[in-house]
Amino acid sequence: MKRQVLRRWTRAGFFLLFVLAPPLDLFRLDLTQGHFIFFGMDWSFGLAALANGEISATRAALKILTLGFVPAVGFVVFGLWLSWRYGRLYCGWLCPHFSVVEMINSAMRRASGKPSLWEKAPLPEQESDGSHHHKDRRYWAVVIVAVLGFALVWAVVLLTYLLPPKMIYSNLIHAELTRNQALFIGVATLLFSAEFLLARHLFCRFGCAVGLFQSLAWMSNDQALVVDFDRHRGEACKTCTQACDNACPMRLKPRKNKRHMFTCTQCALCVDACEKVQAPGESLLHWQPGGGRSRQAPTHFCGSSADPAQRHQP
Repeated sequence: MKRQVLRRWTRAGFFLLFVLAPPLDLFRLDLTQGHFIFFGMDWSFGLAALANGEISATRAALKILTLGFVPAVGFVVFGLWLSWRYGRLYCGWLCPHFSVVEMINSAMRRASGKPSLWEKAPLPEQESDGSHHHKDRRYWAVVIVAVLGFALVWAVVLLTYLLPPKMIYSNLIHAELTRNQALFIGVATLLFSAEFLLARHLFCRFGCAVGLFQSLAWMSNDQALVVDFDRHRGEACKTCTQACDNACPMRLKPRKNKRHMFTCTQCALCVDACEKVQAPGESLLHWQPGGGRSRQAPTHFCGSSADPAQRHQP
């Protein structure tokens, strides 16, 4: 799907930006200098000049207001407006953490048949669209390498946001990390490894403050973008193995109402999965402003031919 190709590019680009922002001095907090660096400029808000008596307190206050407070408020307001209108768009299309979540989910499904250790049962090896997901235990090696590798990358990159990147990478290459640097990287790698292996989407759903505020803003707008389910054609679900549920990296049930989709990342994988099953342009799931499915009269349908019970009914 062109949409998923575009999403892969946006996620890859933002992940690259996340890694390269400190070395390129695009944005970081340099603890050795005691101030932010933004696009190569020292962002000290005039505090150093105030301490040295070079500027007045009034001028320093204006600098803090114009260089710090106003941009920060503007950034937050824009982010909340974007979330209010489109939901967790940042999570699904940009977030470097969610990119790792999806990659490890995919590798874990190949290794165990389940995208998460906490999944109750393996997903079907053959989807309704004819695609196959053969389980191969050898993929556990890929899972472990991915978990440890991404954990190390995250730990090192986060440290470069706090200390000069050139120093960190040089010390890392020459095995000359200081005790505190090694301790930070070691502990952070251990924590990220545990999170990437055991939590992943659970952290996104229950532990991420950025995601939470996006969801709260989204839920407050009755006309926000949602993945809408066409209930009038719900009978078509009888021939499906719940492809939309299987595709969701957050392990949500896309056919349910908006309140049950609180942590939807707008990745549209469920929409594409349904379109593959039904036919191009015939998906029962659509991006649509507003809570369309909550206004439609329900019609009887089954979750799949393999499970005709009503438990998956939105």
